[in-house]
Amino acid sequence: MLDYEIHEYPNGIRLLHKQVLHTKIAHCGFLLDIGSRDEQAHQQGLAHFWEHMAFKGTHKRKSFHILNRLETVGGELNAYTTKEKICFYATLLSTHFERAFELLTDLTFNSTFPGREVEKERGVILEEMSMYQDAPEDAIIDDFDAVIFGQHPLGINILGTRESVSGFQSDDFHTFYNENVRTDRLIFSSVSNLPFKEVKRLADKLLSPLPPRLGDRPRLPFDGYARQTQVEARPISQAHCLVGGPAYSITDARRVPFFMLNNILGGPGMNSRLNLAVREKYGLVYTIDSSYSPYTDTGLFGIYFGTEGKQLSRTLGLVQKELKLLREKELTTSQLHVAKNQLMGQLAMSEESNSGLMQLLGKSTLDLGRVEPLSEIFGRIEKITSSELRELANEILTEDNLSVLQYVPEGK
Repeated sequence: MLDYEIHEYPNGIRLLHKQVLHTKIAHCGFLLDIGSRDEQAHQQGLAHFWEHMAFKGTHKRKSFHILNRLETVGGELNAYTTKEKICFYATLLSTHFERAFELLTDLTFNSTFPGREVEKERGVILEEMSMYQDAPEDAIIDDFDAVIFGQHPLGINILGTRESVSGFQSDDFHTFYNENVRTDRLIFSSVSNLPFKEVKRLADKLLSPLPPRLGDRPRLPFDGYARQTQVEARPISQAHCLVGGPAYSITDARRVPFFMLNNILGGPGMNSRLNLAVREKYGLVYTIDSSYSPYTDTGLFGIYFGTEGKQLSRTLGLVQKELKLLREKELTTSQLHVAKNQLMGQLAMSEESNSGLMQLLGKSTLDLGRVEPLSEIFGRIEKITSSELRELANEILTEDNLSVLQYVPEGK
């Protein structure tokens, strides 16, 4: 299903393209192997701020012209920052593909970070911080990173701090760009009905002339985890809780079976064990789920739920009960068969999203050096055993490995 073509230019930039004949929409974007974990201590929040500032002016365009370039033809321009990636991407009719490709190239490589725009966007990001702090279900996720990773860059909020964001100036963005952008660690990925020959013709014009920016950019590995339990009183009406700890990296052979174990426990299916045991059986929560985020050298596992303050202890006990069951009791043959089919179905459906597929092509190539075809992943899923899942549960889902962060209503 992942039939795609790739071309690497002498400057190190890679072009990935998948032709999908039945669509008129093009999805394309630059994925850069840069994220908040690549910031130095005095740069906290700079990667995310740069993502915002890329839209505020280039050598040939002002902000107004950037924002209108695709909107006037019904397209969308967007970006995001994670711990390890920055992505600038666009969606529009494939007849306007060249317009998007050229604009994305311009704002990725030619942003000028004008000082007057820095001041305006600073206020926008400070408001973004306030928005997240007003949403405890979002804030607790960011704060939990610090519980697990401490002062390591993975533990720092992607948005940075009010103090750091308030101090950034135009020169800081140029410095961060020069320190981190490497042409062999970025990819232009696209999915559309255009033939590869046409996309490459445009890439030859836009990407080939860019000067190479090569060299090592090592990341600080994470170690030194210590289990913690933290409780914070907040002016909220509902209690919120996160339980979790470090997990496997994206290159670890145990990543796929642990992804399946997480899916069984609290994945998106309404038949997840946590949803059945806590919401459906007792009605204690509206939302309860678990997540697994693999990074290049480690990973993060977490269970989130919100409930009435007086039900917090009971709900946490039910969660611990489900974790204990996974540690002590192997799945039956029937349960394992259902879990495999469910995960394979979910993965297959995820590839139906061409936007998600465009990003998957780029991320997988940056992280693994290749894109794993579904047939290969399915083969690995088919080989998973119940005893293997139990071993993973006893390594990651133990009380000694799991930290707890709770937000509780003030005065209760």
